[in-house]
Amino acid sequence: MKKYVDVNEKLPILKTIPLSFQHLFAMVGATILVPMLTGMSPSIALFGSGVGTLLYVLCTKAKLPAYIGSSFAFIGPMTVASSAYGPNAMLSGIIAAGLIYILVAAIISFTGTDWLNKVLPPIVVGSVVIVIGLGLAGVAINWAGLNSNFMVDSMQSVPRWAWITVSIITLGIGILGTMYFKGFLGVIPILIAMICGYISALALGVISQETLTQIASAPLFQLPPFMKPEFNINAMILMAPVAFVTLAEHIGHVYVTNNVVGKDFTKDPGLHRSILGDGVATLLAGFIGGPPNTTYGENIGVMAITKVYSVWVIIGAAIIAIILSFIGPVATLIATIPMPVMGGVSILLFGIIASSGFRVFVEDKIDF
Repeated sequence: MKKYVDVNEKLPILKTIPLSFQHLFAMVGATILVPMLTGMSPSIALFGSGVGTLLYVLCTKAKLPAYIGSSFAFIGPMTVASSAYGPNAMLSGIIAAGLIYILVAAIISFTGTDWLNKVLPPIVVGSVVIVIGLGLAGVAINWAGLNSNFMVDSMQSVPRWAWITVSIITLGIGILGTMYFKGFLGVIPILIAMICGYISALALGVISQETLTQIASAPLFQLPPFMKPEFNINAMILMAPVAFVTLAEHIGHVYVTNNVVGKDFTKDPGLHRSILGDGVATLLAGFIGGPPNTTYGENIGVMAITKVYSVWVIIGAAIIAIILSFIGPVATLIATIPMPVMGGVSILLFGIIASSGFRVFVEDKIDF
């Protein structure tokens, strides 16, 4: 009996919707955090991630399940470019990064990927996957409140024990869910963990009354504040090189997905198509005023846990993200998911990613 949902498999709509929400909730914290840290609109980031993901699916011929969200790698250059040249000029730097992605995709489409197999043997791929998972673990630890040196404004009015308790509850339910939930509940443990984490945050006062007032008073319909880019060569020179850093991350994510799903996506639909999709999504973000995009490890972690690889679930998450970016109360609700909830979930997801890297070593019989 098959215990997974394949890439092209369609599920009934009543099963697809909660699975899509699970992917949405897994990525939404990081996706809206990037614009919040760089002075951009979370609604535009949500819209850009949804449309960007649909473009990615189109570029990869609906053969590679991946969600596109805001990239953390650009936070520093974006902040500098915005301060020095203005937010509109900074967008031209995002466009430049997207163009580099597209250029690299074109080169790979002509040269093929055989050389990549020589440059990236299993020992390198496994190591990269482990680094991606463990490298993100520090972010998860910070969000969970387990780093005493990490402090954000929302932590100043909340006891650290409450913050940590929420993250532990979220993590614990996520772990128990992946181990013991059966039937349909067994494929949405992350969603259940986040809902329980949100409720515990309400009970422990991590979510303030002011936050609830913001949700209730948000307009039912609101248009995201789109921005127009302004050409600035200095901003482009400043930000374009970061694309090479995220390219390495992107390739690593594709190899992680290969390992999780059990297919070689570098051959079909091809690594060049995946990079092209990421580049087109980032290009779009630059033209509408959103942050640059990248494939998300969180969503790979969701697939690894649930064994649901359907690209239609990813498409559903993208469509929901687009719709929610226009609905004030819902967009505000998602924006108020507490950091410790995201921290608890992220510890689980990033741990799953790191473990899949060790699995590469085991399966390829790499002996150090």
